[in-house]
Amino acid sequence: MKSYPPISFDNTEFAFEYKSDRQLKKARFLFSLMGKPWLVKLGTRLAPWSIKAGLPVNGIIRDTIFVQFVGGETLAETTKVAELLEKYHVQVILDYGVEGKEGEENFDHACDEFIRVINYAGSEPNVPFMSVKVTGIARFGLLEKLDAAMHQAQGTLMKRFLKTITELGAEEKEEWHRVRNRMMRICEAADQNKVGVLVDAEETWIQDPVDALTILMMDTFNKGKCVVYNTIQHYRHDRLSFLKDSYAAAAERGFVLGAKLVRGAYMEKERKRAAELGYPSPIQPDKESTDRDYNTGVEFCIQHLDKIALIVASHNEYSNLYATELIKQKGLPFNHRHIHWSQLYGMSDNITFNLAHAGCSVSKYLPFGPIKDVIPYLMRRAQENTSVKGQTGRELGLIKKELERRVR
Repeated sequence: MKSYPPISFDNTEFAFEYKSDRQLKKARFLFSLMGKPWLVKLGTRLAPWSIKAGLPVNGIIRDTIFVQFVGGETLAETTKVAELLEKYHVQVILDYGVEGKEGEENFDHACDEFIRVINYAGSEPNVPFMSVKVTGIARFGLLEKLDAAMHQAQGTLMKRFLKTITELGAEEKEEWHRVRNRMMRICEAADQNKVGVLVDAEETWIQDPVDALTILMMDTFNKGKCVVYNTIQHYRHDRLSFLKDSYAAAAERGFVLGAKLVRGAYMEKERKRAAELGYPSPIQPDKESTDRDYNTGVEFCIQHLDKIALIVASHNEYSNLYATELIKQKGLPFNHRHIHWSQLYGMSDNITFNLAHAGCSVSKYLPFGPIKDVIPYLMRRAQENTSVKGQTGRELGLIKKELERRVR
């Protein structure tokens, strides 16, 4: 009978071993501020405006929310964070945090940057993955048009996608061809460097073509190994069935399904748009439904680890522990090549570092980029920490507990 080390997410000594007293006190101060919704609301309006207006706020942002949630402004700065995490057996998912820059020139530049990051990751044993946003290399309007047309078509996702592509005009067909080529270049570089590509989830009204493109890449690069992963948001009520459909397609076509399971990031925006345009909300009716589908998805993937490479990307303590229990039931090692755990840098250290201490393959999702470019990401982190039930309180409680332990 294989023995496994015990895991407790209440162990703050392991959780914050990598932080100094001074860093912990700064984190305590930041989470205290984020526990005030009125302050977060004001800050998330003022910070982007201040940067656009050229006000001297970079220093304040860098010393507070930036240093908590971002690896650095450059790859060189981010390397220091990755090397620190490596000492505690925590790996890194690199995210080039530039969002919302449209135009063919910007798309080509983003593609080149993604490849540069992949080449860097290939030389760093502690960086097994990098994250890619399709909206970084494709026009939002094109994805929106494809998605709308796919919803009118019949059949499986890929049949609807291929039918839609053939019906595009010559100019847009050529535009899509460039998007596909960019993605091919990114995945080819990842394949050569043995780096996993995690394709981010997008809003529901552009997600179908993103899913189709990702599955095309899996069909090319995931034969006998896993290079490309899709991100599946379980706060959508249709994603558990989508996960199972994706597995069926992988089994039929003979490729490994890469599945990064998340709860989701666009809930308020999705509900608002559905209400404004008068269509049924794609969001689960309640948190319990999201949790149920998420944990069922984790269970489904672990049942099929021969053909699914799973990333449990969650800040939910139960879901992370549940995955370890399922692994134990199957008698598999915590560092099995087809299972990985991950949390955002700056959050849930009690999960990440205790998993790592038990021998799990675990990482921090680590964005990097100039402050002006990562501001949208930072504003989402601030908003999430006030809206995620109990998250700020949990972080604060653990930090205070560790500071008290150190004093004792």
